[in-house]
Amino acid sequence: MRTHTSPMQIRYMETHNPPFQIIVPGRVFRYEATDASHETNFYQVEGLMVGKDVSLANFKFVIEEFFKKFFASTGSARGGKEIEFRYRPSYFPFVEPGVEVDIKFENKWLEIMGAGMVHHNVFEAVKYNPYEWQGFAFGMSLERLTMIKYNIPDIRLFYSGDLRFINQF
Repeated sequence: MRTHTSPMQIRYMETHNPPFQIIVPGRVFRYEATDASHETNFYQVEGLMVGKDVSLANFKFVIEEFFKKFFASTGSARGGKEIEFRYRPSYFPFVEPGVEVDIKFENKWLEIMGAGMVHHNVFEAVKYNPYEWQGFAFGMSLERLTMIKYNIPDIRLFYSGDLRFINQF
């Protein structure tokens, strides 16, 4: 059982040369208190983009474009509402600087992902020259995205086994 899918990014970098972009999906498990937006198991999607001129501005553009298209797609309960984003500085061990990305959901800010620029030490560990290559990485929960897209008030419903919840889709 794993707490995140980040080790797959390292495994990929150990066997591939940049430039590249990858997406790593997987199920993760965390020992934490559950509430309406936290569950002990969920599906995580991590992404990594490495190139010569990759910047935090590239990250912001890619993520905002993805979310705009994702939430505008058919079936979204958001009804084409404008997405409000917020970026907050945060600490994650393998990126510097680190940011948390929040989206406004039910008039409250909900953290949707952690991200940042890949730390030089990570590149050195996989034998990339950190003065030649740079990149960003992110991780997000599929359940939280689904909550926002379909106005689901409680993440615990996904694993409740309640057929009434499942049958509405």
